[in-house]
Amino acid sequence: MVKTPHFNWYGRGFKLRAAITIACQMAFVLFGYDQGVFGGIVGNPDFLDTFNHPAPALEGIIVSIYNLGCFTGCILSFMFCEKTGRRLAMWIAMVWIIIGAILQTTAYSVPHMMVARFITGIGTGIETSTVPMYQSELCEAKKRGRLVSSEPLFVGVGIEIAYWFDYGMSFTSGSIAWRLPIACQMIFAFIVMVLVFGLPESPRYLYKHGRSEEALAILCDVYDGTPDDPQIARENSEILEALKVEQEHGEYKWSQLLKRDRVQTGRRVLLAYGMQFMNQMGGINLVVYYITSVLQLNVGLTRNLSLLLGGVINLMFFIGSLFPTFFLDRIGRRKPMMWGSFGLGVSMMLISILLSFKSQGGNVAKHTASASVTFFFTYMLIFGATANCIPWVYVPEILPLHVRAKGTAVGISANWLWNFFVVMITPTLLNNLEWKGYLIFMCLNFSFVPLVVSIVSEFSRI
Repeated sequence: MVKTPHFNWYGRGFKLRAAITIACQMAFVLFGYDQGVFGGIVGNPDFLDTFNHPAPALEGIIVSIYNLGCFTGCILSFMFCEKTGRRLAMWIAMVWIIIGAILQTTAYSVPHMMVARFITGIGTGIETSTVPMYQSELCEAKKRGRLVSSEPLFVGVGIEIAYWFDYGMSFTSGSIAWRLPIACQMIFAFIVMVLVFGLPESPRYLYKHGRSEEALAILCDVYDGTPDDPQIARENSEILEALKVEQEHGEYKWSQLLKRDRVQTGRRVLLAYGMQFMNQMGGINLVVYYITSVLQLNVGLTRNLSLLLGGVINLMFFIGSLFPTFFLDRIGRRKPMMWGSFGLGVSMMLISILLSFKSQGGNVAKHTASASVTFFFTYMLIFGATANCIPWVYVPEILPLHVRAKGTAVGISANWLWNFFVVMITPTLLNNLEWKGYLIFMCLNFSFVPLVVSIVSEFSRI
């Protein structure tokens, strides 16, 4: 357990809760920016010249090794999050991201860029393992879905900033066109670092480590009350009850994560992993990372129009995410995931069908390929409204306190492991399979519908 400096910049009550939410949202703006920035860079002429025009397989590795770094960051979060606490973990994540951004900005060779992206990924992996858990532990149960789902909404904000920045820089020449967008991720990281110094530690973390008076004081600050207030008393009793469960079973080790007990710890951890697996294997990062290349290679548009449409298509991600931000606490978790997977499958099916006419040539091929762009819009809108936000809410929500740090990291590790897989294979898939590649994601999305219906349950808060 490590104590970190804390400055009471935000006072009590609403201002403090707003600062917590803004810091978490800003961290996810950075997350989205990191994901989106390479979408408009990989086809940049100077970028290709600098790295000797990498083949599709090598391009996939250059881009996806960032996600492998994120997976590594989750493993580090496994090992150290319970020792550092949530605040220090967030600060450390920003340091990794800044170091990686500096190395990416100064890269002149493929190995240099790969190492740099891996280091940046480590920071993002720690960040995404910590921030949703931190937010969920410092908000009321009735607002948790809305607040935690607002974080992936801001992923869309980051992606949009990155894409439009890339589009603007496409009108310049030289290495600044791609080095400056990469460097600007440091701005968001520095903002998060500063904000974190004024935030409180998670009271659940403090209770677990014997700092009960400090934890109770933070609850009083967050909810602007006294220990006798019903809301604070309820939060306090829920945390103590969870700690009692942990004391009954002893401290959970890694070998016990899948253990069957009265709170179904093993099933919850598997669900956390499975939800993030579904989040990635539906094909989202084919669009986020490569939409510009998809529109050029598969649809046949010019690079300028592809960059322009890429920014607008990713705007659908943000617009769709507004729905769960305001309504997720009313509609639950299961139905949106079920219907969302179905809608994503239909979108991928129609993209594949329309692109399949391209081999015939002529006006029909041109018109059907152009029509397929419509379903990239519907895909991103549906994803934003369903699969984007729900796993990030569901994972920390269903995990008991005694495995929350480890279990959240396990869930988020699935996100990054399968993200890496999809991003790595996509350039080869787009070049070799063309329209047939979208059928893979169609089948996966349709298969998720019965899985969600039969497996995913609505767990009450523990």
